[in-house]
Amino acid sequence: MFENVDLMTAIITPFNDEGTEINYDALEKLTNHLLETGTNGFVIGGTTGETPTLSEEEKLTLYSRFAQIVDGRAPIIAGAGSNNTQATIDFVEKLSNIDGIDMALVVVPYYNKPNQRGMIAHFQAVADASPVPVIIYNIPGRTGVLMQKETVVELSHYPNIGGIKQCNTMEDLQYIVDNTDDDFLVYSGEDAQALFAKTIGANGVISVAAHVYGAKMSEMYAKLDAGDYQGAGELQRFLTPKMAALFMFPSPSPVKAVLNDQGYNVGTCRMPILPLNAEEKQKLYDVLDLEEAKS
Repeated sequence: MFENVDLMTAIITPFNDEGTEINYDALEKLTNHLLETGTNGFVIGGTTGETPTLSEEEKLTLYSRFAQIVDGRAPIIAGAGSNNTQATIDFVEKLSNIDGIDMALVVVPYYNKPNQRGMIAHFQAVADASPVPVIIYNIPGRTGVLMQKETVVELSHYPNIGGIKQCNTMEDLQYIVDNTDDDFLVYSGEDAQALFAKTIGANGVISVAAHVYGAKMSEMYAKLDAGDYQGAGELQRFLTPKMAALFMFPSPSPVKAVLNDQGYNVGTCRMPILPLNAEEKQKLYDVLDLEEAKS
């Protein structure tokens, strides 16, 4: 299912201009664009999708509609985690009834700050109850707690835990690749690690920058696959400052600003994330190589 899936996009959730409703026409247009520019897998309902601001009903409808839009053209991982183990189990059971959802993305519990033993218990409980495979989402910058690399490896051998989206150091990513089985999916969640991740044997990257730079990221991976390491490296060096710029203000407001200027009509962000003001937008565009978006 995930064979040769190296460029996954953590897709944004388009809203109307008031942020009150999901814009499914915009979602379909954006999804087709991403597939045409190299995306070969998706995470729906992740951080970039603003799921903390979505109701459970909105999330389930979003996942169902998105699966219909994708229509089997790429695998889909759906966000399902919370800092409440039982609530996570309950929600995973509901999303697993949606045709086309391949895995559930379960974040390391935030705010509660469990220790490693608590993390293991949480993920084992979710995996035991889940009808679909679980992928760990380890993002200490947002959760306030780090799942240690040794814990990741221990959980990788547990039934129904099929992979990880890892947002930490390159050293930890390398350790995880070295010490997990070949069928355990390992994706970096850091755009700047896209080339490094695949070079060391990870599956690839779960990307935000692919919304804007998917064609160049796909080209970079194609060069790597063809053995053109210098060409791939040149593209990563070109992309790295652009990738960083897309996080210079709270995400996903920068990427939504660009997509709106490019005609994808993805709308505003939901509070507490605000759209970019004119000064912030100018700072963003001073870094991005997007002449067509400068309007």
